[in-house]
Amino acid sequence: MLAASAATLALGGTALLEAPASAASKPRGHDVSSHQKSVDWKKAKAKGAKFVYVKATESHTYKNPYYNQQYNGSRNAGIIRGAYHFALPNKSSGTTQARYFARNGGGWRGDGWTLPPALDIEYNPYGKKKCYGLSKTKMVAWIRAYSDETLRQTGRRPVIYTNTNWWKKCTGDYAGFGGNHALWLARYSSSPGPLPAGWSYPTFWQYDNGGRLPGDQNLFNGSTGQLKRFARGR
Repeated sequence: MLAASAATLALGGTALLEAPASAASKPRGHDVSSHQKSVDWKKAKAKGAKFVYVKATESHTYKNPYYNQQYNGSRNAGIIRGAYHFALPNKSSGTTQARYFARNGGGWRGDGWTLPPALDIEYNPYGKKKCYGLSKTKMVAWIRAYSDETLRQTGRRPVIYTNTNWWKKCTGDYAGFGGNHALWLARYSSSPGPLPAGWSYPTFWQYDNGGRLPGDQNLFNGSTGQLKRFARGR
């Protein structure tokens, strides 16, 4: 994250470079979708969950049928939560998908318990066109349109979830989002490794697809207090 960005200031400038085993002081979290179905949130909280991202939507037609149980249940258990959208840029515009997300769970409010909405954009899981058939220029334009509409709908820029290889391949390693978008990096390894252009470190790091918490395992790059401030947008 660039030093001048609001997300970086919220994190206190701490770089997350430790392996998961040596980063015990970092707030642990996870992300869930319909694959996890109804989650036992009290159990997740007891195992150390400080935050969770819940899948709300995909493209402009799909809604997670477990969203209410997951999103509201986590909050009721005392876990900071947010919603994410899985992008399919070949199906409709970024504006259309951002509006659909906002109508179906992708909101935000500065209560300290709601993370900013997140955009999950990665390799196409449904076909051979890994970049969804979009050129690098068109992919950047799609993300920008999605971000602009999310800002209009919610008051926050989306957190961008991606991995470095996809970002390089499908955006040409575009650096223009790093200054005002938090990075949620996916890399299943002992360290975050090389980052997409424009970011100096991730706000969130998804380091494994299984572990003590339901779903994928994540760390937040800061303290619990900084996590709450990030949620509030301060």
